[in-house]
Amino acid sequence: MKYKDKINPDALPKHIAIIMDGNGRWAKKQGLLRVAGHQKGTKAVRDVVEGCAEIGIQQLTLYAFSTENWKRPKMEVETLMKLLVSSLRKEIKTLQDNNIRLDAIGNLQNLPASVLKELEEVMDKTSGNTRMNLTLALSYGSRDELVQAMQQIGAKIQRNEISLKDIDESVINEHLYTRKFPDVDLLIRTSGEQRISNFLLWQIAYAELYFTKILWPDYRREHLFEAIYNYQNRERRFGKTSEQLG
Repeated sequence: MKYKDKINPDALPKHIAIIMDGNGRWAKKQGLLRVAGHQKGTKAVRDVVEGCAEIGIQQLTLYAFSTENWKRPKMEVETLMKLLVSSLRKEIKTLQDNNIRLDAIGNLQNLPASVLKELEEVMDKTSGNTRMNLTLALSYGSRDELVQAMQQIGAKIQRNEISLKDIDESVINEHLYTRKFPDVDLLIRTSGEQRISNFLLWQIAYAELYFTKILWPDYRREHLFEAIYNYQNRERRFGKTSEQLG
């Protein structure tokens, strides 16, 4: 029996986030340049996105490019940006055919103008889609996100729009990039690394973490379904005891 057949459709995670890791190592194993791994990784993105839509996932967030990734060699960064533009153009049909809305979070103004233009066009064209929301984290860092949120809240305090006693979790949530999304239920990281890497630190407070040794270019929807099945067989207590849940 395949993992998809084992999944309980009434207990799906509302928000899945994925750290797509291992493109470079995949390319190295094949004796190829790192960019070949990134190119191959786009096929994994398409298959996983379609798999999420197929079973009814509402929100999928992919860690596509971090604030730290700008420190990589200039040629690799430029190649990644070009690949992002071409991928957005190619995948718009997949998004439309599957009724998927594209969104993006991060310090998007740091992206090259050509990337930002293509990104905004695809987001605009898919803005009416309702089956699933796909979010790309681009030029994203969770600490940077939290710093910006604190700065915005501090400015509102200075303008007497809110007071210190008004600040609670909901106020902080309202100033995050992800304000429209539910908290992450399931965080997946590929390639065998077991780190969060500055990704959605606030939003994964009670997420289930799932690590797999599969390199991202080899990751497919059946692997995703296995992760969801594993998630559904965990006990999520949110600070309570098993007896309280029972």
